[in-house]
Amino acid sequence: MQYQNPTTIGTLAAEQNQVLRNTYLMLGLTMIPTVIGAFIGMSLNLAILAQHPIIGSLVMFAVMMGLLFAVSSLRNSVWGIAAMFGFTFVAGVFLGPILQHALHFSNGAQLVGMAAGGTGLIFFSLATYATVSKKDFSFMGKFLFIGVIMLLIASLANLFFQVPVLSLAISAIAILIFSAYILFDISQIIHGGETNYLMATVTLYLDIYNIFVNLLNLLMAFSGEKD
Repeated sequence: MQYQNPTTIGTLAAEQNQVLRNTYLMLGLTMIPTVIGAFIGMSLNLAILAQHPIIGSLVMFAVMMGLLFAVSSLRNSVWGIAAMFGFTFVAGVFLGPILQHALHFSNGAQLVGMAAGGTGLIFFSLATYATVSKKDFSFMGKFLFIGVIMLLIASLANLFFQVPVLSLAISAIAILIFSAYILFDISQIIHGGETNYLMATVTLYLDIYNIFVNLLNLLMAFSGEKD
C-alpha cells in the first residue's frame, strides 16, 4: 500500500478546489459572450440553417469542433481564455435560430425563460450534490460516451427522416445524458481527473448548452402557444 503524506494530500485537495473555483468563475463569465452572441444571432438572417438542416448542422459542428480544438491547444496560455470566450460567443450566435423560432410563439419569452430557469435549476442541483457528496462518478464515463455517440447517430438520422416523435425522444434523452455529464465532469475536477480549469469550464458549458437547447425544444413542443 502506497503511503501518502498528509501535506501532499492537503496540497492536492487545495489545487482541486482552486480548479473548481476557477471553473465556476469562468463558467459564469462565459454567459456574457453567450448572451451577446445570442442577441447578434437573432438579428442575423440565419434562416438558411433551418432551411438546410443537414448542411447547417454540419457547418455548426465543424465550426464548434474547430473552436474546441483551438481552446484545447491554447489551454495553458492566456490565449486559451480568449479562445474559450470566442467559442462561447459563436455558440451564442448559433442559438439565434432556435430563439427566433421560440419567440414566434405568443408565450415565447416565457418559454425561453423557463428553459433558462430549468437549466439553471438542473445545473445547480447536480453541481451542489456532486460537490457536497464528493462521490466519484468516473464509472459513468464509458456509458455516457456511448450514449452521446448513439445520440449523435439518432440526431443525424432524424435530419433525414424528420420524425417529430423521435425528435422529442432525442431531446429528452439528451437532457438526461448531459445532466449525468454534469455529475461526471464535476467529479473529474474534485478527484483530480481534470486539472485544467479552461477545459473543465468548456465541458460544463457544453453540458449546460445542450440541456438548455433540448429543454427549450420540449417546452416549445408541449407548451408553445401559437398566435
